[in-house]
Amino acid sequence: MAFSAAAASTATAFASGRRISASSPSQQQMLRHSAQPLPFSRSAFPRAVASRAAALSTVRAEAKKKSVLIVNTNSGGHAVIGFYFAKELLAAGHAVTVLTVGDEASDKMKKPPFSRFSELTGAGGKTVWGDPSDVGAAVGGGASAFDVVLDNNGKDLDAVRPVADWAKASGVGQFLFISSAGIYKPTDEPPHVEGDAVKESAGHVAVESYLAEQFTGSSSWASFRPQYMIGSGNNKDCEEWFFDRIVRGRPVLIPGNGMQLTNITHVRDLSSMLAVAVESPNAAAGKVFNCVSDRAVTLDGMARLCAAAAGAAAVEIVHYDPAAAGVDAKKAFPFRNMHFYAEPRAAKEALGWASTTNLPEDLKERYAEYAASGRGEKDMAFDLDDKILAAVGKAPASVAA
Repeated sequence: MAFSAAAASTATAFASGRRISASSPSQQQMLRHSAQPLPFSRSAFPRAVASRAAALSTVRAEAKKKSVLIVNTNSGGHAVIGFYFAKELLAAGHAVTVLTVGDEASDKMKKPPFSRFSELTGAGGKTVWGDPSDVGAAVGGGASAFDVVLDNNGKDLDAVRPVADWAKASGVGQFLFISSAGIYKPTDEPPHVEGDAVKESAGHVAVESYLAEQFTGSSSWASFRPQYMIGSGNNKDCEEWFFDRIVRGRPVLIPGNGMQLTNITHVRDLSSMLAVAVESPNAAAGKVFNCVSDRAVTLDGMARLCAAAAGAAAVEIVHYDPAAAGVDAKKAFPFRNMHFYAEPRAAKEALGWASTTNLPEDLKERYAEYAASGRGEKDMAFDLDDKILAAVGKAPASVAA
């Protein structure tokens, strides 16, 4: 199977468009101009959004600069959220401290995004490591040094409460929490929107309830519910799962009929939504936001988009019933075997936020990193895939070196 050289080129980075206010006539004219609809095309979109963001940068520069503490997880896909958020805040002139859970000497720190923390310190950010249960000791002082605290680590109240209590006691003005869109109950009317029923037993739900009780008056809170994400520095295999099979000429095995809808968002969208909340705390106060892009993709569509990003002429998709094949779909496939699709309605309405995710282009960025890593040339076993193929009556595919 041939792969084009162009497929390994990185995608153009998008900047995020935001709704903001202006007081001077020149600023108002700038905003009126920037608010005009942009003609859409896949090639023109990144340039148009970048141009629009550049036009707004002068106005945004006048916003109050804040000191922000990011309590960042040391594992899983969410770590990249804190990394991108820190970069965006630093670029806007805010002061940023990133507290990563654990020890700086840990082997985990050799992987992205942690291995790229020099990008933060080089931009003036501060990075520290420690235990969030004693966050004051970890950052070397009280929360009064910070205007905003983001907890991008805890998944339940036991983990988040020490950070939230420390922030509240020290008078932090805004507390932000990374929750999860996985707390929504299944619905017959996708997509999930803010206000839909959630699983009361979920740890994130207890955290959101606690924050609503604690942060009132002069302090505020907001919660952000992400789904699947994509972007440079993400160390959780999702799109790589597809690339592993596509570059070796293997079929992509998808449970069900492949028409299940999901949402995959570039992490720059997540960080830009958080940044708007920092810049507009009153608009974000007390609200829950689905931290996602505004388009869905089918599971079959994801396979085809990954193939296109890799320069493959086509991809063979095989559907199967996990129960009939005797496999656990959670172990055999990287996404949920169901409709799992949320919409960022609250962020658009309350924050004036806009998504810039362009999945076909963003996957090219990810494939470029995949190709550069050499992962596509490594020996890899596909025993579970072969078991599924045998169950559906197809000969197991040969494993290419």
